[in-house]
Amino acid sequence: MKPSQLGAVDLAALRKMDSHVVHPWESFDKPNSSRTVLRGGEGSYVTDAQGNRLLDGPGGMWCVNAGHGRREIVKAMADQAGQLSYTSPWSHPTEPSARLAERLAAVAPGDLNHVFFATGGSTAVDSALRFVMFYNNVLGRPEKKHIISRYDAYHGSTYLSAAVSGKSRDKNWLDTQLDTVHFISSPNPYRRPEGMDTDSFCRHLVDELEAKILEVGADKVGVFIAEPILASGGVIVPPKGYHAACLGVCRRHDVIYISDEVVTGFGRLGHWYASEPVFDITPDIIVSAKGLTSGYIPLSAVIISDRLIQAVGGDSERGAVFSNGFTYSGHPVSCAAALANMDVFESEGLLENARELGPYLQEQLQTLSDLPIVGDIRGQGLMGCLECVASQESRQPLTLDYEVGSRIDAHCQALGLLVRPLINMCVMSPPLCVTRQQIDDLTRILREGIVRTMADLEKEGIASFG
Repeated sequence: MKPSQLGAVDLAALRKMDSHVVHPWESFDKPNSSRTVLRGGEGSYVTDAQGNRLLDGPGGMWCVNAGHGRREIVKAMADQAGQLSYTSPWSHPTEPSARLAERLAAVAPGDLNHVFFATGGSTAVDSALRFVMFYNNVLGRPEKKHIISRYDAYHGSTYLSAAVSGKSRDKNWLDTQLDTVHFISSPNPYRRPEGMDTDSFCRHLVDELEAKILEVGADKVGVFIAEPILASGGVIVPPKGYHAACLGVCRRHDVIYISDEVVTGFGRLGHWYASEPVFDITPDIIVSAKGLTSGYIPLSAVIISDRLIQAVGGDSERGAVFSNGFTYSGHPVSCAAALANMDVFESEGLLENARELGPYLQEQLQTLSDLPIVGDIRGQGLMGCLECVASQESRQPLTLDYEVGSRIDAHCQALGLLVRPLINMCVMSPPLCVTRQQIDDLTRILREGIVRTMADLEKEGIASFG
């Protein structure tokens, strides 16, 4: 909807109504009554309740890949709802889910040809891990259930997906402990041991994975789960060759490799899925969500290899049933949205645009390295992160690191840009329809927002950047 089409809104009344909503990451002692209320969106922009037009730097939450206001997707959803709004996925296949499964199998790497539909990234990760448990039970290996994940990883908010997430801040108040989950080091080159080059760091990480498998026992480790780029952990890009080497370790020890492409899938790195064309791996299972529908409606997909499916079929099956599913698995309206989303990608060359402008975004973000508060700038494709530190030399976070990202975001919003603050980091993942000019605007506003934040910190006597 264009800003001109938006009617007036009683912001105070709306905020009063919103007080009944329990938001994600809600603090109940100090509810956030100052959240920016958004009412419209078009392309790479959103419009707030006061009519201000803001460049959508985070692309919603890594997900509005096709951009806002795509009438093709809206129409496909409306048409499908009018034709068939719902049917039980236990009882009846539908044309949209069948067509989408075939289409996803066609763009997935290798022999990943079997699609299980879920409702979001968390339920997809949960389902993928449960499939591994099912797989090993059917094969008569009930102890081969242990899971290896990584620190700084984020895989979801269901109990199982949260248990395999390695972000310490996500575990502050909720129980996520499982005896069968093990963590290895974050593959963050910026935080590698002092004096270690990136090649040595990569070998160290891969050796650590193999050591952990041997420590637990290869007969007990069932799966290694990894985001190609650790998104919510701060856009951590592992060293070159890391994923291929990890996959080799998994193959040697009969450990299933799950590539969590909830963020990197559907164009963020310029491809439908990044595992094969970017990271040179063909995993056993790929998990995707977010960009699958460009955020228009919830849907996720677990794509499983022929090899795994065949192993639990035929003579091995023994009447086993993968008793996992959701009321809205393969929802026809969601699948129709995903099909229309893929059509938009193809008709407008969004993958090609991401491949062209991804390097440009990285180049422009690097121009901010002269700012003293900026310790590291990292990313790939159309996803990037600035990490703020007390000093570039020490790489130590600021005393008020939990607030820095939010401070920068507030200044940027006043200037016309949304930023996703993550503690002391600022994350960018604009829609794939972004233009060069919009990237220039993003970088310019981000610079000014950081400069204003630095001035605030100096004025308050918190830090000095002279």
